[in-house]
Amino acid sequence: MVKPPALMHGATLAIVSPASAAKAELVQAGRDFLHGLGYRTMLMPHALARGPLYYAGTAEQRACDLLAAFADPAIDAIVCSRGGWGSAELLPHLDAALIRANPKVFVGYSDHTSLHVWLARETGLVTFYGPMVAADFARTEGFHAVSWQHSFGGDAEWSLGVGDGLRVLRAGVAEGMLEGGCLSIFAEALGTPYAAMPAGAGSSRVLFLEDIGTKPYQWDRMLLHLRYAGMLKHVNGIVFGDMRQCVPAAEEPLLEQAILHALKEFAGPIAIGLRSGHVDTPNITVPLGVRVRLDLRERKNPRLDFLEAAVTVQI
Repeated sequence: MVKPPALMHGATLAIVSPASAAKAELVQAGRDFLHGLGYRTMLMPHALARGPLYYAGTAEQRACDLLAAFADPAIDAIVCSRGGWGSAELLPHLDAALIRANPKVFVGYSDHTSLHVWLARETGLVTFYGPMVAADFARTEGFHAVSWQHSFGGDAEWSLGVGDGLRVLRAGVAEGMLEGGCLSIFAEALGTPYAAMPAGAGSSRVLFLEDIGTKPYQWDRMLLHLRYAGMLKHVNGIVFGDMRQCVPAAEEPLLEQAILHALKEFAGPIAIGLRSGHVDTPNITVPLGVRVRLDLRERKNPRLDFLEAAVTVQI
């Protein structure tokens, strides 16, 4: 995997809208917060575009913004404004050679799972499932500072645990490269040229999956789809996100039972509750494409250990 350069104080973050249109006032509020953290920001030309339909510009315009952000030497990182729908439209318009020649931090979640998967598959770039400008930096306590600093400061070893929402569904321990994202986007790509590649023999994966507005039977259905497609063959462990954006608290036991039913033939450890992605709490930044250990041997002390730095630090 290709690791982008670390983010230093004063780094310039390009704001892109690869999917749905963002509200200008929320983008500005998010920019103000990022400026308070010591970053500079640059709005790409179509970041505030509205239309056609619900998109932030045409697919060609959105792809052009993303590629221009990678190509511009004045830009250090790329942060999405919001999700919605539309990132998958960009994939035929992207330039893997350009991105490989200009590796940078890329941050987004939800619909941008399409971009995370494509960047990993076509360029080998480590990317970051984390807070977005209008969706998280603009809201009160939408930013999880500790995981952001670990992810972009070059820390080689750090952990997420019970304080980050992690709970044990099935005990055990597993190691592998972390991949995943929004379950519905991850699953719907199967059968297309843009699907994640199943892990090959001799390799191992730990899968992170989360979503919003997804009912227990839908989790069951999509997990079965992943299993039938061979996506779990070399997955050693699975981490699910915070389910409070999917079902009310009273339905969480049913959702957990549905997950365990769908994964009855999966032998590895399973955790749930990680507060990354669609959350109403501070949004945890999760590097994708780095080696992790999921240690669920102690139910009172579940851990997701990151075993290598996600960025390169110039000395």
